[in-house]
Amino acid sequence: MGGSEGTAAARARFLVAGGGVAGLVTAWELARAGAGVVVLERADRLGGQVRRGELAGIPVDLGAEAFATRGGVVAALATELGLAAAVVAPAEAGAWLYPTTGRAVPVPRTSVLGIPGVPLAADVVAALGTRAALRAFADALIPGTVGSKARTLGALVRARMGAATLERLVAPVVRGVHSAHPDELELDRVVPGLRAALVREGSLARAVRGMRAAAPAGSAVQGLRGGMHTLVATLERELAALGAEVRTGVEVSDVRAGSLLAAGERLRGTVVVATPGLVGERPPVRAITLVLLAIEDARLDAAPRGTGLLVAEGAPGVAARALTHVTAKWPDPARGARHVVRLSYDRVGADWRAVAVADASALLGVPLDLARVVDATRVDWARSGRVEHPPEGVAAVGEWVAGTGLASVVAHARKVTGSLLEASGTFDVRPATVESQRSEE
Repeated sequence: MGGSEGTAAARARFLVAGGGVAGLVTAWELARAGAGVVVLERADRLGGQVRRGELAGIPVDLGAEAFATRGGVVAALATELGLAAAVVAPAEAGAWLYPTTGRAVPVPRTSVLGIPGVPLAADVVAALGTRAALRAFADALIPGTVGSKARTLGALVRARMGAATLERLVAPVVRGVHSAHPDELELDRVVPGLRAALVREGSLARAVRGMRAAAPAGSAVQGLRGGMHTLVATLERELAALGAEVRTGVEVSDVRAGSLLAAGERLRGTVVVATPGLVGERPPVRAITLVLLAIEDARLDAAPRGTGLLVAEGAPGVAARALTHVTAKWPDPARGARHVVRLSYDRVGADWRAVAVADASALLGVPLDLARVVDATRVDWARSGRVEHPPEGVAAVGEWVAGTGLASVVAHARKVTGSLLEASGTFDVRPATVESQRSEE
């Protein structure tokens, strides 16, 4: 692609280094406010960890397949992009847990990220065992100040309800949602309001029940009909219509105040870093492998494990840490009779197909074999953790500064973009955008 300093790239006021969702949202907000924008992406495609694939002729997401409804920020973005009618909730079958006992049980209904609101409820006892459930119930008997200053979600649950509740129930759910252990997640970022509810109620279980009662009806996650990859395709079309320049296959380096090197060419403008590693502290990186199987087996029609399972660490005979029954979670008659199952791994070897089929059999309770698998694929991701100290003097967006999940990434990108536009004093921020963002926060 290339160009010279007399091109639109040199005249651009904003240079967005990174074409994942954070970079695309930032670029779109800037471009629709009238700014000149250039997006620079090292890969040969846009979207980062939102990626389209195909399995047995069925379009599938090879990365993020849903978004948290927290704050309403992603749904609001979809609406502004004309995708309101495409926003869908998962099936109501609910998720299951595969605990260390090796016997699948439903995730407790009255819970927040697996934290039980009724520790002695039958579904909690089934997941934890009687002894661990009694320890969780002791939360009601200890002073409300215990754990109230915990920095991480893991520290809070451990202090209030014990290590067994943390590892057997909360950790599998959190790993499935955030791809991280609760000890790695800041409490106030991952569950806003929980600390204040604990202080107010004097019990973590009561705080959970209060949050559940106050929450609007509906699922904690949603998706897009056709797949989350439609969000990236829509943003790409919008950027083209607004005249933004998008360059893929471009290596960015030597980021400075007001300029960067793109494939050896010095471009000048306000830089927004939307990818980790270019400036400041290098974030921790976690390797994750997704395996997707297309299966022909009528025994899966009944969705024997609801929308999928979250696996407790140390569960016997299973290497996967989660399974999503995609065609049960997001029903679509256009897919036909084939089922799509998605498994996630921290590590899996060359025999990944056989491992995935064995894991799917154990988790779904349906004996499967490779003969019933009509197609399979794997994709390896390097997920970025969040840096402790964001870089100073440069605008930065993305998972590495915002935290995990599209809800965090989108909300942070829109907030940063609003600040950039206000600071520039040149472009108008659309009032509707400002009001929408403020109401969702």
